Amino acid sequence: MITFAVYLLAMVSVGVLVYQETRTYHDFALGGRRLRAPVAALSAQASDMSGWLMLGLPGAVYAAGVGATWIAVGLAAGTYLNWRFVAPRLRTYTERAGDAVTLSAYLEERFEDRTRLIRIVSATVIVVFFTLYVAGGLVAGGLLFDEIFEVGYEFALTVAAVVIVVYTLLGGFLAVSVTDAVQGTMMFLALLVLPVLGIGALGGFGALGDDLAGKSPELLDMGAQASFADGRWTDGGSLGLIAVISLLAWGLGYFGQPHVLARFMAIRSAEDIPLARRIGVGWVVVTLTGASLVGLLGIALLDEPLANPETVFIGLSVDLLNPWVASLLLAAVLAAIKSTADSQLLVSSTALTEDFYRAFLNRSASDTVLLLVGRITVVTVAVVAYGIALDGGAVLDIVAYAWAGFGAAFGPVIVLSLYWPRMSAAGAMAGMVAGALTVVLWEDIDPLLGPFESGIYEMVPGVIAATIAALVFGRFVGRPPLRTWSGPGGDRMRRGRGALHA
Repeated sequence: MITFAVYLLAMVSVGVLVYQETRTYHDFALGGRRLRAPVAALSAQASDMSGWLMLGLPGAVYAAGVGATWIAVGLAAGTYLNWRFVAPRLRTYTERAGDAVTLSAYLEERFEDRTRLIRIVSATVIVVFFTLYVAGGLVAGGLLFDEIFEVGYEFALTVAAVVIVVYTLLGGFLAVSVTDAVQGTMMFLALLVLPVLGIGALGGFGALGDDLAGKSPELLDMGAQASFADGRWTDGGSLGLIAVISLLAWGLGYFGQPHVLARFMAIRSAEDIPLARRIGVGWVVVTLTGASLVGLLGIALLDEPLANPETVFIGLSVDLLNPWVASLLLAAVLAAIKSTADSQLLVSSTALTEDFYRAFLNRSASDTVLLLVGRITVVTVAVVAYGIALDGGAVLDIVAYAWAGFGAAFGPVIVLSLYWPRMSAAGAMAGMVAGALTVVLWEDIDPLLGPFESGIYEMVPGVIAATIAALVFGRFVGRPPLRTWSGPGGDRMRRGRGALHA
């Protein structure tokens, strides 16, 4: 309790300190575009992974074995591709698109949409899916507090929500980014230390392999999965191609995650991105490997099978370490939860403030008014997410749904907006709508396919539908923008037949 109290007070203190630096709405929404490479990298990856990294992934590996680590493979690949191909252009183009502070504002300017429909639809998708995503983070926070302190889920949920709201409310983007960088460091160390201690306690990787093989051979088979029920692991059968594709498809989601893309937009310069990419990808590889090992070590080291596999990191920390050291590692779980929830709160707030209030209600609003509205909307989104989180639910399930929603709705459109200069506004609109609707309706559509029912992760059909819709409508419906971007850095401009190519 002492460790958690000190940690929570430290995070709130960051919000208080940064409050003085948050003078304008641009500071609140995007930190004035002055993030250095290490902060941008750590905050991007910490906000990306959330409590899922410390609870959901170890729990999935605990229940099914190494077959569940296909998710980690997909995420590592997606992280690299996102930093390599999206980050440099997005940083340059959003600044040139009227210094856009939201994805919605960028897309509206990029496609010269005077109907404002792109802004309305994209902002709505952000607010809806992020509210669900924040709810998933609060569920994880409530689970953590209740599991450790046995204070009751509702009380634990309330504590987690209040702390996150306070420092996000005060410091805005800069506070969120700085705290996320600190929290990312905590997550990295925790997922490095706990597996090392666990392997040492067990007697090496050989002993781990022998123990897992004795419980179920499928625990060590990347092409299969174990079945966990009643405290036992049995043969769960082959994963199959569809299951592997579904797990790898998590990597596709990166191209459309607003809270990750916001770090690309806020980094100090496109020249800082190569260093940020190396830091970010290295962080992801180490933490995903550590989280997977925690799941496997939990199978081997915990005396009693867990009723909830998503508590394996908690159980392993308590069993292996004395309370003072364990509390430091468990604070890293809270850091993982908060580092994502605060970013999502801020992006949702910015969408409501910039893309609804300022765009449609008060275009001449002063910085003072926008800051006030931004802080009010932080509280509003948090309250709605809190209400959803009261019903509980599996962290991995909630995150998977929201991740797919963003990946399908925005991923193909963002990539095409950066690499296809002549794409039309109709293509952007069609891509977003097709992607979002496919994810929302896929659970009802898939059973209707009868013998062709796939059971595939909704991310896959969502991305396919969005890409096809964006390409077809982007090519044949509407006119190309008069002002478009092309080139790796966006620093060359030429005019031709009434169009401006930058």
